[in-house]
Amino acid sequence: MTVLADLLDAVSSDRIQVLDLTAPLTSQTPVLVLPEPFAQTNTFQLEEISRYDDRGPAWYWNNISTGEHTGTHFDAPNHWITGKDLDDVSQVPVKRLVAPAAVIDVTEQTAADPDFVLEVEHIEAWEREHGALPEGGWLMLRTGWDARSHSQEEFLNADENGPHTPGVSVNCARWLADKAPVIGLGVETVGTDAGGAHSFDPAFPCHAFLLGAGKYGLTQLQNLAQLPPTGAVIITAPLPIVGGSGSPTRVLALVER
Repeated sequence: MTVLADLLDAVSSDRIQVLDLTAPLTSQTPVLVLPEPFAQTNTFQLEEISRYDDRGPAWYWNNISTGEHTGTHFDAPNHWITGKDLDDVSQVPVKRLVAPAAVIDVTEQTAADPDFVLEVEHIEAWEREHGALPEGGWLMLRTGWDARSHSQEEFLNADENGPHTPGVSVNCARWLADKAPVIGLGVETVGTDAGGAHSFDPAFPCHAFLLGAGKYGLTQLQNLAQLPPTGAVIITAPLPIVGGSGSPTRVLALVER
């Protein structure tokens, strides 16, 4: 049996489970809100073209409009000024869209503190238990934040001081960009940076450091609770938008049971 035939047999027999890590994409999908005077992204919208009627008697279809960074989405390096001369989303090497994952669970910490940030020592403690981060893989940060994705208000968790959502410290973001073997960071929140990252030095370090290093972001993931700490394979499928800074993305995980 060939490798691919064996893979298909494993999927059909449930020896390998296919998990969807993607949030449903609707007009109610939470989106990032920037303070004035910055421009805002569009929410996802469907515009009906025809639905088995005089506009098209045998077919149903829609126009769609959305921001590139709406729902579960992929951040390409050119999304941030530090990566402005690097790949757009259509230029990401396809071999990088199939990659192993390491999953760090910090749900206990985020339940106690929504502003929790991951530090390098948290990763080092994880590595002592599970081994090194995978070469050419994703670091997935499980915070439990996907449970809030039904509500824009709960998901952003903002007050007069701004959003309060978990993320990654400045030092940890720099380490992930410069020293870690991973190709990117995946999170359950609206963006790869913590809600309070606007006040970090530098601001939004995950965007600044990782994208500037030619690495990637995956955001608004769901179902990370179903992944093991190691061993899952992530399949990421952004649209190849020429010149695009990102794309809503279907993200699947293959998990051996």
